[in-house]
Amino acid sequence: MAYAERGVSAPPEVVFNTATDPDRISSWLPDQLLSGDPAPEGDAGELRARWTARRTDWSADLTVEPVDAGGSRLRLELAGGGEDVDRLADEVLDSLAREVADNLQAG
Repeated sequence: MAYAERGVSAPPEVVFNTATDPDRISSWLPDQLLSGDPAPEGDAGELRARWTARRTDWSADLTVEPVDAGGSRLRLELAGGGEDVDRLADEVLDSLAREVADNLQAG
C-alpha cells in the first residue's frame, strides 16, 4: 500500500468533481483500476471517493481537503501489487493535478 499527498491551487469541490467525472477518470486513474470497470464510492459531503477494480486487488482512496487561500490538499491511498506502487501513487496525483488545471482552463 502506498500513500501520496499533494497540494493544488483549486477549490476542493472542483478537484473532487474532476476526480469523479466519468469522462475524466481515464486521464488520471491508473490502468490497473480502469480494467475492472471501477465506480467511485463515497460521500461528496466529505469529499472522499474510493475506486475498486472488480477483477484485481487494486484500489484507490482519495480525500480532498480545503487549505488556506482556496486551495486543496489531496491524499491518496493506493493499494495493489508491484514494487512501483509508491511511484505510481505520486504519478496518479500529478496526473489528477494536471486534469484539474485543464478543467479550470476549459471552464
